Amino acid sequence: MAGIRLAPEESSDLIQHQQQPPPQLQQHGGREVASDDERSVAADSWSIKSEYGSTLDDEQRHADAAEALSSAANFRAASDYSSDKDDSDDEAEASMLGLQSYWDAAYADELANFREHGHTGEIWFGANVMDVVASWTKSLCIEISQGHIPNHVDETKSGPTEQDDKYLSWSVLDIGTGNGLLLQELAKQGFSDLTGTDYSEGAIDLARSLADRDGFSNIKFLVDDVLETKLERKFQLVMDKGTLDAIGLHPDGAVKRIMYWDSVAKLAASGGLLVITSCNSTKDELVQEVENFNQRWIEMTEDPNTPKDQETCTEPPFQYLNHVRTYPTFMFGGSVGSRVATVAFLRN
Repeated sequence: MAGIRLAPEESSDLIQHQQQPPPQLQQHGGREVASDDERSVAADSWSIKSEYGSTLDDEQRHADAAEALSSAANFRAASDYSSDKDDSDDEAEASMLGLQSYWDAAYADELANFREHGHTGEIWFGANVMDVVASWTKSLCIEISQGHIPNHVDETKSGPTEQDDKYLSWSVLDIGTGNGLLLQELAKQGFSDLTGTDYSEGAIDLARSLADRDGFSNIKFLVDDVLETKLERKFQLVMDKGTLDAIGLHPDGAVKRIMYWDSVAKLAASGGLLVITSCNSTKDELVQEVENFNQRWIEMTEDPNTPKDQETCTEPPFQYLNHVRTYPTFMFGGSVGSRVATVAFLRN
């Protein structure tokens, strides 16, 4: 659910399927192993409010992010859905879901189930949301390839369009790909240059196994942590389905969210798209987080002490483009919200 926290007895009537984030978070420091009971408790605690931030120098990203958060009021996102939140909700809540050991164990189980029974495993946010994300993203790419840039006023066309096949050759990166099923859906939509990354080797093994079984052996899967990515390539379409949510669940989640934006700004090609799907942030909160990131980027580039090898363009890296408007909404506590938000940003 995006941005509205419900009490357990109230949420059961409004949300039919509990959502979990896909794997991406790397633990900072020593590795901790999650027991089955701890993983179960962690899954029940899937909710987070984080500080927001932006781009930093590669060599000092973690340290500079921590320093930036000492004045976190400058980077806190305003929410239109705050009437039912306690003050404690403004701080990041650590969870076992933020540890790599949790996801390694989870995907070891799913890989074993696949090998023994052929089970696909969990589909984050559900199959319906995944289908919407894939088809909506395709529609958005068609609009852009035809020279039509949709925005918060002009909705993307939902009916038949005169398709321009330029988008079919777009390079696509799915960060925190998990079992890789989103990339399979994008392949069905016509995309062919597809790469999925995850820091969990078990997730990549499962994704490769499922892709081979389902006839998508052309999809590339790599073990890579988006926060410390080794990828040198830039992609025209970067997908994130729950990864930013999961990053906030790490004990250092607020710092790591800053590192996340630094990384995705380097992975997204100029003129490309970043499409984020979240069950824990509203569209407005995601837009605000990007605005905070842009502001910090501009301040950094204007700083005379900025390293010469740092990007020097003073134009904000991202701008809001559009968001999915077809997800079901409901009223709670005087506010209207939905359990998931999908927002697209254009890489300037």
